[in-house]
Amino acid sequence: MTDESSPARNARDRWEADRTTFQRVYDVLAGTTEPTTAQQFADRASCSENGARQALEQLVEMGIATQSGERPVRYRRNQSYFRWKRVETLAREHDPNDLRERLDDLLETDRAFQDAYGVPAPDAVVVTDESVDDHDAIHDRWDDLTEWRTVRRDLTLVQRALQRAESFGDDRVQV
Repeated sequence: MTDESSPARNARDRWEADRTTFQRVYDVLAGTTEPTTAQQFADRASCSENGARQALEQLVEMGIATQSGERPVRYRRNQSYFRWKRVETLAREHDPNDLRERLDDLLETDRAFQDAYGVPAPDAVVVTDESVDDHDAIHDRWDDLTEWRTVRRDLTLVQRALQRAESFGDDRVQV
């Protein structure tokens, strides 16, 4: 049970009051990775199903969302759009030198994981349950692999952002 005066309740009230239906549906979409119905969006965005559906159809037209299935149609965020948006934000908000430093750090971390596991990529690591007695070691390995995959994802984003930032030249807008 949530206290009506709790900070979470107040933040939600402000979010509902300060954002349009379209903006709230967009906010929910940004955190949605699984195909989701308009009704589920409506519940999460505190709006009518029809309002959510209209916003989602606009987002599909804009390439921000995708839709699949029939009765009910399901919507989810377009991963390509959000990757592109992240690259643009990194390129706009960071100097190319800062991006090069971040890229070097990520490459170093990637090499350290390759050396530690003796394989070129996280998906090449074989995780077995042979030593089930050492649950901490298995957990640590899964944590490492998750971090390594994140490093690989970030490498791609930072490389693209660096290329984009370098293409801005003197036209960069400082944020």
